[in-house]
Amino acid sequence: MSLSEQKIVPADWWQAPVAPVHQPAREQAAQRQTQLTKPQGALGRLEQLAIQLAGWQGTPVPQLQRVWISVFAGDHGVAVEGVSTVPQAVTGQMLRNFAAGGAAISVMARQLGATLDLRDLGLAVPIEPLPGVHHLNLAAGSANLLHEPAMTNALCQQALLAGCQAVVDAAGQGAQLFIAGEMGIGNTTPACAMASLLLDQPVAALVGPGTGLNAEGLRHKTEVIEAAVGLHGPQCHSALDVLTRLGGLEIAAIAGAYLAAAQQGIPMLVDGYICSIAALCAVRLNPACREWMLFGHRSAEPGHTAVLAALQADPLLDLGMRLGEGTGAAASVPLLRMACALHNDMATFAEAAVAAEPAAC
Repeated sequence: MSLSEQKIVPADWWQAPVAPVHQPAREQAAQRQTQLTKPQGALGRLEQLAIQLAGWQGTPVPQLQRVWISVFAGDHGVAVEGVSTVPQAVTGQMLRNFAAGGAAISVMARQLGATLDLRDLGLAVPIEPLPGVHHLNLAAGSANLLHEPAMTNALCQQALLAGCQAVVDAAGQGAQLFIAGEMGIGNTTPACAMASLLLDQPVAALVGPGTGLNAEGLRHKTEVIEAAVGLHGPQCHSALDVLTRLGGLEIAAIAGAYLAAAQQGIPMLVDGYICSIAALCAVRLNPACREWMLFGHRSAEPGHTAVLAALQADPLLDLGMRLGEGTGAAASVPLLRMACALHNDMATFAEAAVAAEPAAC
């Protein structure tokens, strides 16, 4: 069902309350953990993950069978400033690769038995319609943030709603976990610019090589971002201003998806640098949505650590990944499934006729 059919499109829809966590189920799951045949706390975060999932799902025996991965693609006008080693046409080429099943996230989705949902928000180099891809064509990418706002207010609203629609679709299929991924050549540039303003930190402390810039390329990228921050900073009075003036179509869509997931009561597993910037923006727009977030991995991009710290996030994995697409989050799904299996299938002390661990003195 589309958003227009549901008629849930007030201008500030993201400020609506998020779904409550089911505390009785969470407490029952925590109690079960004390009865399993292991010392209390011996499985570390795996225990806490199972308890969190129980609260989110409203059952003391959480399951993680239906995983939904939405990859949002969009181009960035600032790419013409030479901030990436890769031409903009690659965004569309990679979208073809996703649809054909040849990209990393495509392989991971198959391995996980997850739904892979592809959303084309707007490309600088148009491509043909692809089977299974939602071609939204909101704009030919964002504008060049070095000279003008990346998006108009209306375009940013459209992108936010595009992310919300992906979650509505996921909810309609009974998704138990939502993962967002991104594809957009040059998107570490707007992400860094957003981070600089949202965190009030200098660009030089946050900028990274993206697709593999050398030292000279990194210096140029830093100068471009600093100029953009200097241009737009005085007009940015809220997270929405930062997103509109310095973000991009796919970043806005991911932020919208995170806000909607919390409202729909679907836990989300946040990917790397770009997605964490979108998450930070979502939390600034509606702080309560943070309750529904887990973080999949720590990216090798330098700015990611600062963003994670602002979100008080402790990622599940640190594998030196920096691919994007949702791959870092997807890589951590087996850990969540293992947490559920251990929680649900381990014997209790009573079932196994094992003497319970003595209480600590």
